[in-house]
Amino acid sequence: MTTYTVHEPPPGVRDGKSWPDRIQFVRDGFYFWAFLLGPLWMLWRKLWLVLAIYILGVAVIHFTLWSFEAPSIITLTVAFLIALLIGFEAGSLRRWTLRKWRERGVVVAPNLEMAERRFFETWPGRHSSAGTALPLATPPASTHVPTSDADVIGLFPEPEPRR
Repeated sequence: MTTYTVHEPPPGVRDGKSWPDRIQFVRDGFYFWAFLLGPLWMLWRKLWLVLAIYILGVAVIHFTLWSFEAPSIITLTVAFLIALLIGFEAGSLRRWTLRKWRERGVVVAPNLEMAERRFFETWPGRHSSAGTALPLATPPASTHVPTSDADVIGLFPEPEPRR
């Protein structure tokens, strides 16, 4: 299962999209394309400030390695480790760029579509683009109530008699 954080833009931001389309879901985990093509991934995701900091940081690191006349194997290792760091921290970098947005929750789901479905079905604070509250989804009613110890799965303590 994958963890997603849910972000809503500030109220003043109007980009022509309906309210549900403005919500951003950011996956936690390793981003392969950010690892493989870091700067292009940042451009694709419109992470301009992150890209500028990345270019500046990589330039400083490579200039330092060049000035110390480091062997090429060390330069390649450092470049690989930077790419690995970007791959692992890509979700955090996206969340950092959404720092002015409101974090609305965390959803655990197998994929993005199911995460969106779970979020929009259960979130009580949602609003439509017209500003009226949408009806809440009712949770499914439980059809089975355990009636004996044989129906309960797991190790639950037995209630002690009152003294």
